[in-house]
Amino acid sequence: MPHNPRILISGASIAGPALAYWLDRFGFRPTIVERAPRLRPGGNGVDLRGESLRIAGLMGILPRLRERATDIRELTFVDAAGRRVAGMPTSTFNDDGDIEIMRGDLARILHETSSDKVDYVFGDSIRTLTQRPDAVEVTFDSGREAEFDLVLGADGLHSRVRNLVIAPEADALHHLGLYFATGQVAPELGRPGEVVLHNSPGRVAGVYRSASHDIATGFFMFREPRILDLDHRDQDAQKALLRTTFDARAWTLPQVLSQAAASPDFYFDSVSQIRLPRWSASRVALVGDAGYCATLLSGAGAALALEGAHQLATELAAADGDYTTAFARYESALRPIVSKRQRAVRASSAMLAPATTSHIWIRNQLTRLMVLQPLAARVFRATPATAA
Repeated sequence: MPHNPRILISGASIAGPALAYWLDRFGFRPTIVERAPRLRPGGNGVDLRGESLRIAGLMGILPRLRERATDIRELTFVDAAGRRVAGMPTSTFNDDGDIEIMRGDLARILHETSSDKVDYVFGDSIRTLTQRPDAVEVTFDSGREAEFDLVLGADGLHSRVRNLVIAPEADALHHLGLYFATGQVAPELGRPGEVVLHNSPGRVAGVYRSASHDIATGFFMFREPRILDLDHRDQDAQKALLRTTFDARAWTLPQVLSQAAASPDFYFDSVSQIRLPRWSASRVALVGDAGYCATLLSGAGAALALEGAHQLATELAAADGDYTTAFARYESALRPIVSKRQRAVRASSAMLAPATTSHIWIRNQLTRLMVLQPLAARVFRATPATAA
């Protein structure tokens, strides 16, 4: 590769901007292309802990992340009348110093940290990739054409880069038997500093309201063992499915469902992991959810995005142009971490969306045990289970 390689990154959520920051810092020339016309706001809360916090510190963004932290202190389960039936403080699961932040806030901070040195192209997307021995030819939906030394896919669960070069989605996606949706709702529907959730068998709906910011998000999850014949961009069909799936007579579901569905940041998708035998092919590699989505149930998606971006950029810098070696070292270092976090999801689905009435009752009793016995909660959090 040339001394100052041109690198195209597809995706401007979390992994993409973090990767661009480190590539620029190590002397590369990154460009980010993003299909959406602008940064996507909102989204659910994401967790940063351990290594991802160390990386955020190296980037100089840790104070800003703490300033925007959601300060969620309580997980509360309510019945159809809104009465509390179970719950626990979030300290049951979190260590001191961990940060929970809205996905949109994290994306914005990463963009602001990188945008003065990185070229961002919004409202466009990769259409085709042609790899040559010396470069990658790229055509875009806009009709523009360009050449890059490397192309890195950070474009999420439905990655076009992955589908074009590494594996079709049908081969990469491992469905965990759940679907979820989110959308912004009025803060008064929630309680400051709490995630309030209502269960029916195989379903959960709730409101997530920050204590430090006047924002709230509606949250829905339901069990469905099949991958539905539903376009992930057809929001009208997604909203219709939500309305028929949830009992709008219970709790405050009519308002939560109506407002979330009307929100400009409404999001719906399957709860699925990406599992691949390899994360690269010649001059193309994947990072974040595009290569190894662990799902929101893992609580590790944003952390893996930051860790993967740093690891990949570091290996590319250390390899001095030998991208094949860099990609292999990146995967060798990160894959054990990804595998562990992908395995640790079954306990989360059982906690959030118990399949039967009796399972809901058992979950409620377990929450009391975890509050009374903090050691049991730590074991519950740390013990990986076989993924669904």
